Amino acid sequence: MKSAAPSDRPLWVPDPRWGQTTRMAGFIDRARAISGRALDSYADLHAWSVEQPEPFWAAVWDFCGVLGERGAGPALVEPERMPGARWFPQARLNFAENLLRDSANPEALVFWGEDQSKRTVSRADLRRQVAQFAAALKATGVTAGDRVAAYMPNLPETLVAMLAAASLGAVFTSASPDFGVQGVLDRFGQIEPQVLIASDGYWYNGKAIDLEAKLAELMPQLPSARRLILVPYVGENADALAARLPKAVAYRRFVAPHAAATEPDFAPLPFDHPLYIMYSSGTTGVPKCIVHGVGGSLLQHLKEHQLHTDVREGDRLFYFTTCGWMMWNWLVTGLASGATLLLYDGNPFVNGGRILWEFAQAERMTHFGTSAKYLDALIKTGLKPKDEYDLSALRVMTSTGSPLVPERFDDVYARVKADLQLASISGGTDLLSCFVLGHPLLPVWRGEIQCKGLGLAVDVWDDGGRPIRGEKGELVCTRPFPSMPVGFWNDPGGKKYRAAYFERFPGVWHHGDFCEITEHHGLIIHGRSDATLNPGGVRIGTAEIYRQVEKLSEVLEAIVIGQEWEGDARVILFVKLQAGLTLDEALIARIKALVRDHASPRHVPAKVLQVTDIPRTKSGKIVELAVRDIVHGRPVKNIEALANPEALDLFANRDELRT
Repeated sequence: MKSAAPSDRPLWVPDPRWGQTTRMAGFIDRARAISGRALDSYADLHAWSVEQPEPFWAAVWDFCGVLGERGAGPALVEPERMPGARWFPQARLNFAENLLRDSANPEALVFWGEDQSKRTVSRADLRRQVAQFAAALKATGVTAGDRVAAYMPNLPETLVAMLAAASLGAVFTSASPDFGVQGVLDRFGQIEPQVLIASDGYWYNGKAIDLEAKLAELMPQLPSARRLILVPYVGENADALAARLPKAVAYRRFVAPHAAATEPDFAPLPFDHPLYIMYSSGTTGVPKCIVHGVGGSLLQHLKEHQLHTDVREGDRLFYFTTCGWMMWNWLVTGLASGATLLLYDGNPFVNGGRILWEFAQAERMTHFGTSAKYLDALIKTGLKPKDEYDLSALRVMTSTGSPLVPERFDDVYARVKADLQLASISGGTDLLSCFVLGHPLLPVWRGEIQCKGLGLAVDVWDDGGRPIRGEKGELVCTRPFPSMPVGFWNDPGGKKYRAAYFERFPGVWHHGDFCEITEHHGLIIHGRSDATLNPGGVRIGTAEIYRQVEKLSEVLEAIVIGQEWEGDARVILFVKLQAGLTLDEALIARIKALVRDHASPRHVPAKVLQVTDIPRTKSGKIVELAVRDIVHGRPVKNIEALANPEALDLFANRDELRT
């Protein structure tokens, strides 16, 4: 493969000889044979995948080797209904069976808990652990449709619990241990789990964080939970802790009576049988409980892993994520493609930001997944991984969580690796996958997401529901796709579900991203539609301002909102600066000039104000809407959704915003 630097050329172009070895290349050959079309371009392949969804998704099933019975009936019933279309209605399969399948790669996972803990688990041992945990769940009375909840770090036992639940047809849900008690109750309290699995604590920045007090407060408020299963992580005596907590049992004692179980029993389930319950961010109210199905989750992940991300048997797949972010669910499906999962829990900036790169080198990481905010912070540490680490195995880097600005593309190729597919990806919890993402056979253009996902009828519409090109508009999906939610939990008649995605454009999925399609047929996300700024009636994506401001070495990060002002709206920018720096008139002038010169005069903030912290969700996303509410004196509806709710106080009642 080779890279190219000039801005009028791609940053990276795949070597054609290497490209022919990719899973995508193999699938294109299969698609040509099935469709009878030449499929000479990605646009052709994508068009076939959305125009002919039945043969396309059947081809994905076969090519990716799904274990299960597809059934003799049609792959799609009532395709004109959205929502309401049904995929593979006669199919029977099991999610856990597909992830625990036989593979020539014997290693299932490698776990690092900062620099405190390291473990390796083989595929054979993972199957044995899943069999024992599933037998223990069954003995506790867990059956298909029951909920198993995890209040856990990204430990191997979290994966074991998910796979065990899935093998039985139970529904798995998770939250990371940094959630407060109310945040957990806002989620788990709605879905009434039969079992809760939790760790005794977790490590963060070298410090052990104990969870006993949280668990003691939480359990009496989850009366549905028959058992609390305690996983020792930061302490040693799980039995002693269990004796002090209601309904608790140490993990080891829970599975001990089932030591003879070596192979799981896999319940054959319908394609749309519930697999996961995921949660909306909850920053505008109690989180919505989004139910995802067995078949849609598996099929979509297999397509994204094998075709768009080129995950092959024996690859070493990493994503920096907690168990409270959907990227954990995305990551673990990598087992179904024969990959080894590289799990990390804790602070990614241990040892001056080197810990993840030490992990990459030690474990021959092939795929490095992270967030745009991590890359922003990494660059500001000054670290150049390519100069300090052997990254020869690394082929793909993926980034999501917020838009990846063009300058960060430059930084990745300059600091991480020149010969690398950098895939900015975007989708979300709502579909448990991506609408737009990477492609191993396409070039990487500066600041652009490479392509629309296969099988997804993604488009950009104006406010009148008309497709637009070369302009910014609303991201929509005009046809059904398999990983649409099965529904929302406790939503009779699907009223909340329809209101969430289908009210803006009836019969069309409205995703809430403000974006544009580029001349290269890629996409640029400019931020969330509901956070779009409207000074003088002109729509401005927040990412356009962040891109400029975060070029400055003095600025660690920023958050921008629109403030209602004198019958219009004005742009307000808050900046968090490097330690020891104070915002002065000279820096304000530089910020405004940078925005004016590289965006437009309309983008220039009316006010630039300094803060010492910026509020964010548990998955690291900044919360523009919460800040906007605080500035306007409105209550934030769900403080528990935030990782650092105390930061909101920095934005309240500011005298500077009264003039």
